[in-house]
Amino acid sequence: MPGASHGSRPNIVKMICHDLGQYVGCLGAPIETPNIDGMADDGVLFSTYACTAAQCSPSRGSIMTGRYPHNNGLVGLAHIGWEIGANEVTLPMYLNRAGYHTRLIGHQHEHNEPARLGYQTIEQTGNDARTVASALSDFLHGDARDGQPFFVSAGVAEPHRPYEREGYDRDDPNTLQTLPYLPDRPGIREDLAGLHGLIWRLDEAVGIVLDALESSGLAQDTLFIFTTDHGIAMPRAKGTCYDPGIMTTLVMRWPGHFDGGRKHDELLTNCDLLPTLLDLAGAEVPPQVDGRSFLGLLDGEAYEPREDIFCEMTWHDQYNPMRGVRTNRYKYIRNFGRRPLVYMPADIYRGPGGQEMIEDFYNEVRPEEELYDLEADPLEQNNVIDDPDHQDAAWRLRTRVYDWMVETNDPLLYGDYAPTKLQRERAENEPLDNAEPHV
Repeated sequence: MPGASHGSRPNIVKMICHDLGQYVGCLGAPIETPNIDGMADDGVLFSTYACTAAQCSPSRGSIMTGRYPHNNGLVGLAHIGWEIGANEVTLPMYLNRAGYHTRLIGHQHEHNEPARLGYQTIEQTGNDARTVASALSDFLHGDARDGQPFFVSAGVAEPHRPYEREGYDRDDPNTLQTLPYLPDRPGIREDLAGLHGLIWRLDEAVGIVLDALESSGLAQDTLFIFTTDHGIAMPRAKGTCYDPGIMTTLVMRWPGHFDGGRKHDELLTNCDLLPTLLDLAGAEVPPQVDGRSFLGLLDGEAYEPREDIFCEMTWHDQYNPMRGVRTNRYKYIRNFGRRPLVYMPADIYRGPGGQEMIEDFYNEVRPEEELYDLEADPLEQNNVIDDPDHQDAAWRLRTRVYDWMVETNDPLLYGDYAPTKLQRERAENEPLDNAEPHV
């Protein structure tokens, strides 16, 4: 059998898409995603898995390094000049040392020079779901069968905006269910209708990969991971520290090992994925990694649940510094600078749904601190930072975030982050007003 020679170490295929959050059927979203849901039914689903930052490059940088963005240097978008620090070690580099063949197929957004991420092989394919899934299928039926364990990162562009795309189906905006944390407005329905079409195409690609694993004979020897970088590109999701921004999909399937349709609700961060995979590969987890392995949840061994996870944002298309912490009960967010009540990244701001939310979000300045009781208020609508009944939690979590910033020597403690040269040039040539409150 292919792969049998590497004993208990599995091949690893990580399929990562854009801007999906937890908008899949198996996590309660009002959309049909039969292949992703089927994978969860056969594998292991994590319901409280959060990204470190609700934006593309910083989140992906944490998956690649196991470290928070302000620790690894990737605090903004890679194509606007931000980079993982030169001394950082990436997941492919660690797995190369562990004897894996490492390969990138399709999209990545961690570096303008993907070769510097450490992959041994980079396939120059398109980034759309069908193209990536087809290239991955070809690999599984071809070079993957040479006996060396492999790690593949397959990056898919969907369901990133634009939502209006030729050749893609759309849902009926008049019949779909809207988002509980946003008002029911025509522009939001229009955006969701297009989003659904892109997710359907993504789900189709997951099915292609599942079929290829079976038909190639590699399914029993391969851990297949499906995940995303951050929340959907809708107002009050992507670009925020609210749960619709930071909570993401993670499904892992390894027949005979990680299977059975299990569901875990322990708090996890995507910093934890790297040490988990290193554990599986028999590689040492270095002390500078911020995440910690959750292999115990997968193999039934001992695991001590986290009490909290951290989230942050610094630069996107605009400067929008925030730091936060989430426990099972509370969410605390520390906002820096005078910004709108809810910042919307440019792609959302310019869309139909974003345009309908400008008056709601941009005619008020956000508070310095936010605290939400997630048990009583899971949609994070009622800021209880000044509520006498929640002062113990406010003090505890305020201190927790400050101590974390001190322990990690967060540069934000010493003042604002300066823009990169590309960020500054972009602001001059393509001015945006999506970061400034209108009051």
